[in-house]
Amino acid sequence: MTAQEKYGIITKVSGPLVVATNLSGSRMYDVVRVGDKRLVGEIIELSGDTASIQVYEDTSGIGTGERIYRADRPLSVELGPGLIESIFDGIQRPLDEIRARSGDYIARGIEIPSLDRERTWDFVSAVAAGDRVQQGDILGTVQETEILVHRIMVPPGISGVVEEVRPGNHVITDTVAVLRRDSGPLELSMMQQWPVRIPRPYGRKLQPLDLLTSGQRVIDTLFPVAKGGTACIPGPFGSGKTVVQHQLAKWADADIIVYVGCGERGNEMTDVLMEFPELTDPRSGHPLMKRTVLIANTSNMPVAAREASVYTGITIAEYFRDMGYSVALMADSTSRWAEAMREISGRLEEMPGEEGYPAYLSSKVADFYERAGRVVCLGGDSREGALTVVGAVSPAGGDLSDPVVQATLRVVKVFWSLEDKLAFQRHFPAISWLRSYSLYDDAMNRHLEERVDPAFPRLKEEAMKILEKEAELEEIVRLVGIDALSGPDRLFMKTARSIRQDFLHQNAFNDEDTYTPIGKQFIMLDLIIHLHRRLEKAVHDGAPFAAVESLDIDDEIASLKYAPPEGLDPGELKKRADAEVARRTAK
Repeated sequence: MTAQEKYGIITKVSGPLVVATNLSGSRMYDVVRVGDKRLVGEIIELSGDTASIQVYEDTSGIGTGERIYRADRPLSVELGPGLIESIFDGIQRPLDEIRARSGDYIARGIEIPSLDRERTWDFVSAVAAGDRVQQGDILGTVQETEILVHRIMVPPGISGVVEEVRPGNHVITDTVAVLRRDSGPLELSMMQQWPVRIPRPYGRKLQPLDLLTSGQRVIDTLFPVAKGGTACIPGPFGSGKTVVQHQLAKWADADIIVYVGCGERGNEMTDVLMEFPELTDPRSGHPLMKRTVLIANTSNMPVAAREASVYTGITIAEYFRDMGYSVALMADSTSRWAEAMREISGRLEEMPGEEGYPAYLSSKVADFYERAGRVVCLGGDSREGALTVVGAVSPAGGDLSDPVVQATLRVVKVFWSLEDKLAFQRHFPAISWLRSYSLYDDAMNRHLEERVDPAFPRLKEEAMKILEKEAELEEIVRLVGIDALSGPDRLFMKTARSIRQDFLHQNAFNDEDTYTPIGKQFIMLDLIIHLHRRLEKAVHDGAPFAAVESLDIDDEIASLKYAPPEGLDPGELKKRADAEVARRTAK
């Protein structure tokens, strides 16, 4: 290749899209540096020696005739010690380091390694010279934070015999092991790179069987998600999508949290960046950031980087899954990702699909969510890992017929439908119990039967029937008033109100109510349904509803959400409920 052939020449600049010639031999999704400022870009269309490049930075000031510098590799992320506690932008540039070098705004063309090349880590070897290793095997470990052991793995596609191991303090680019292969020795460091658009390989997928507890009662009890499952949270502006994802990120029963702020407002990402370092991990007592990776790509950042941010996040999440950890990825919001795809597609002059989105929107969304799952990882130890993906969707006006919502619903198995009506009533989480669903219900019911109580699934079913009955009766109440209802129907309304206000509603600012262990959730719902059955029998036997419309035990049930779980005595509560009902209905 001659010196001239190493460079492309810019012929057109259209916002984040740059067209260049003299790029024959390039490949789709290769990284390039654009113009004299050396902006980061990625080839997204090829025609002969002409390439269309999406640029991940502001292209103002870039003109025709400037050079394109080829890297001859796809957009990749660096994977190794130093990921945890880090805050990256959409293409894995470290924001803390950028701020230290260039101030509050990201300098264009700035080149900083994603992972710190100067920090040393204590590498503890797990293999010895002469051992045969294959892809995915663990070479050694690094204590990355107080609560997380980082497992250094043999990269995918590599195997051989260990010729030398070098334990001790190293930077991530140092050689820690040398493999002997037929093609010659291969030096391995603690860092590996992986193209973000290619899913990382695994042994085989398994059926998700374990509940991902979140401490949110409407989620864990009524619409659960499995470890390794997929879920989406569509809802209109102001309905609480971001708050629900924050709660999941704080409380979800996962080893690693990856939070991707994709095109969200800067003040919301500021809340995340300021809150997370202050939060205490309920599992360990250490700061939550000790097991968290944050990716911040706000709405004022270049649109192309927004499109890449979800791939960056899920590749990092897959890396920790491959170590055998349970990982939860929060993407907020995939609508902004889809809008970025629509803008780039329009500039490429591609044939638009529904509402201007590219025709390949559905396949892109499916490809993203298909990277979730519970898997047997590569390596000889048959370890299991799980990657759960929860994506928020922000359809205009809360319209669930929006193409992004429909494309998402076709591939995810849990649907948490947020309603602005509930949010305006200050009912949070504002998840509709009539429109939401979980396709993991059968597997999660078995989990609840085995791990909590055999009666739990029956309680869930009965609670849902009461809520559905209330929705039917509300039509009658609106027309003729509640006094026109029979005693049994008014009892349904009373119990449904208790389920809504005392069980489904949660206060994120109360230390006890913000997170409810699954065992306490069972106790609360069991008491509500027990009282309903007791009252139903009394009313059926002829007791007037007015006698039981307001009970002293109602206040105790309402206060359960604020009571520490270790102080609850469900048997005693049931006895008091039975005694009060008997006293009120005695002839």
